[in-house]
Amino acid sequence: MNKKLVLAFSGGLDTSFCAKYLKEEKGFEVYTAIANTGGFSDAELKTIEQRAMTLGAVKHVTLDVTNEYYDKCIRYMVYGNVLRNNTYPVSVSSERVFQAIATIEYAKEIGAKYIAHGSTGAGNDQVRFDLTFQVLAPDIEIITPTRDLMLSRQEEIDYLKKFGYETDFKKMEYSINQGLWGTSVGGKETLTANRNLPEEAYPSQLEASGEKLIELGFEKGELVSLDGEFYENGPDIIRALDNVASKFAIGRDTHVGDTIIGIKGRVGFEAAAPMITIKAHHLLEKHTLTKWQMYWKEQLGNWYGMFLHEAMYHEPVMRNIEDFLESSQENVTGKVFVKLKPYHFELVGIDSEHDLMNSGFGQYGETVEAWTADDVKGFTKILSNSLKIYNKVNKGI
Repeated sequence: MNKKLVLAFSGGLDTSFCAKYLKEEKGFEVYTAIANTGGFSDAELKTIEQRAMTLGAVKHVTLDVTNEYYDKCIRYMVYGNVLRNNTYPVSVSSERVFQAIATIEYAKEIGAKYIAHGSTGAGNDQVRFDLTFQVLAPDIEIITPTRDLMLSRQEEIDYLKKFGYETDFKKMEYSINQGLWGTSVGGKETLTANRNLPEEAYPSQLEASGEKLIELGFEKGELVSLDGEFYENGPDIIRALDNVASKFAIGRDTHVGDTIIGIKGRVGFEAAAPMITIKAHHLLEKHTLTKWQMYWKEQLGNWYGMFLHEAMYHEPVMRNIEDFLESSQENVTGKVFVKLKPYHFELVGIDSEHDLMNSGFGQYGETVEAWTADDVKGFTKILSNSLKIYNKVNKGI
């Protein structure tokens, strides 16, 4: 009987439990795979591999999808200024589908009959993994011990301890998901509505003091330079920016939103580079795009973020939205100046040859070059017609 199973393995508590449980209780040949979306160092990946082998994996592989994730998703989220509920840069939500794609392709490559993930029954990730697996490999059976057994984190810890598995269980009290586009942090505090995560729960700690002015360079909407240094690879410049900004503990917040399964959810996150990039890009767009470009981009950006969040990446309309977003970036080129401070940042200003403030038609609130006072009087009179008609017909009501 083919008992070959691929487990999407992050090295956290849930997937550590699954690796041991599936081998010991269900007799599967467990192959573990971590799909790296840019959140792990080589040392961390090595530690995760060692953990998987200690837990009894037949083989462990690292599937690097960082560049694909950037090219096919992150840059469109920047173009769309995607912030779910005006807060969350859709960090983990967006990377899950690329992790699922890589994992299912690996399962098909080695001829696995089963695929597993460690998602619980109360969150979004179960849908993201299940949906992607079903679309791309409907013949491979999905196994989900954490969801099916409905165990608490403490019960999972106790199970691992029973087999003599030793690790920093205190650290495992928090569910941390790292990726190129940010890190989510869940714990007992995020299960409530009135408590924040403690300082020590965040992977990045405050190291810098004072202020630091940085310069971000964009070409056609894409971040390409940091303080005058150009990067050919998108993930590299995001890492470079995060390395500078995370020392100020920037980009921390708590996201509250609607889950795919209909309940409200709350999660902490830190995303220094994503938050700065999106806000800086948005400021540059305010100077270089027309009001109707800005309006329709906002509508489609919101839809794009929602579809990513709800695992609908393979819906064809997503490619249509991407085409629109990319076409809108033709003139979004220039520099943005940002001031970093402990726990927050300020957008100072921009410099761009496409800055529509430099039209020569006039300066807001100051001078007029392209129209007269009488032009404005006539314009306002015509503009008021529909309001006058309504008020006359309805007697001012």
